[in-house]
Amino acid sequence: MRLKFVPLAVVIVIAGMFFVPRSSAQRADTMMPEQSTAKGKQILKDLILAFGGDGYREVRESQCQGRRAQFGHNGELTGYIDFVDDRRYPDKDRTEFISKGRNTILAAMIGLDGLDFSHGGIVITLYNGDQGWTFDRSGVNDLPASAITDFQEQVKRNIDNLLRLRLNEEGMSIRFDGSDTVDLKEVDWVELVDREQRKFRLAVDHSTHLLVRSVIKTQDEETRQIDEDVTIYTNYQLRDSVWMPLQVSREHNGRRTTQIFYNACKFNPGFPDVLFSKESLQKGGSEAVLKKSKN
Repeated sequence: MRLKFVPLAVVIVIAGMFFVPRSSAQRADTMMPEQSTAKGKQILKDLILAFGGDGYREVRESQCQGRRAQFGHNGELTGYIDFVDDRRYPDKDRTEFISKGRNTILAAMIGLDGLDFSHGGIVITLYNGDQGWTFDRSGVNDLPASAITDFQEQVKRNIDNLLRLRLNEEGMSIRFDGSDTVDLKEVDWVELVDREQRKFRLAVDHSTHLLVRSVIKTQDEETRQIDEDVTIYTNYQLRDSVWMPLQVSREHNGRRTTQIFYNACKFNPGFPDVLFSKESLQKGGSEAVLKKSKN
């Protein structure tokens, strides 16, 4: 019996009929605008459901503690510091930075000079909308206007605020931005642009529907250059009603700046309003004192 060999080109054509690459079926540039918007919204809906659905959407407060690593301009590790972060969404945040010994990186880590942390202890930053204060060994001091402005910008860039509170905001556009492989995971990209032209790109795992990374592009008002801030999310675990990443890494314009390692998180703990007031710092300083008095 004589064997007949099929030319290689024919084999490739036949195989191609059965094995269509996933990316070709997920090209954003072949979609009509309304199809792209609908697909983008569906991916975001799946993302929120993967985070916990109503258990995620209904979070208005969080209390997280962990350790934060800071990196220098050359990418070298400059040090660690422990923290406890109490947050009431969208724009109230109180963070205690805790050290048992001399620490020289806090000013660079939070962008504030003049804090007395040379012998360890606790330093607190407290933001409440358009107000803010610090607490250290010198007492309670007002935050500079530039720090308040930076915080308000971070509120608008916060991904939890985006997903919980801003998706239906006037002027917000949503579209599917194609499929890709990111951090060895197949992802679907969603692009959102708000009315102030902040561009958010979210890479959502095609299998788990969890967030793999976010990319935020904004224009620097002074230099007019485009800044790119990338956040990478790993090690998801269930905490209360929310699936959350216990490790978060951040980059600014291609340079690694921060890594955050969470030890514990609670959601909707029911903070007293006074916790986010200047009076709470004047009366006790450390939030730990207030917590112990409640327990």
